[in-house]
Amino acid sequence: MTSLHNLTVAQLRQALSIKEKIEELEAELAAVAGGEVPAAAKPRGRREMSAAGRARIAAAQKARWAKVKSAKVEAAPRKRRKMSAAGRARMAAAAKPRWAKAKAAGKNRL
Repeated sequence: MTSLHNLTVAQLRQALSIKEKIEELEAELAAVAGGEVPAAAKPRGRREMSAAGRARIAAAQKARWAKVKSAKVEAAPRKRRKMSAAGRARMAAAAKPRWAKAKAAGKNRL
């Protein structure tokens, strides 16, 4: 639907005449039906929350986090496993021929 700000004067006049016709027809329908014709339901706006309601929600959330944090026990950090110098030497010795073969094949990654 086009915004009313972008319409020309002629279009605004036409829209006004259509709206008046609709109102006349609704009044005529109400007279025939013998009652009030329900208007289109207007969209509900954003709901307001009281400061007390926000405070209750915040307090409940803080309590939930406190419960989670109190239940969690700090685990001691794991010690990193160290590789012996001999183990490193074996790995390096195995890697050198593997890389030599890869470079001979013209690869820069395995």
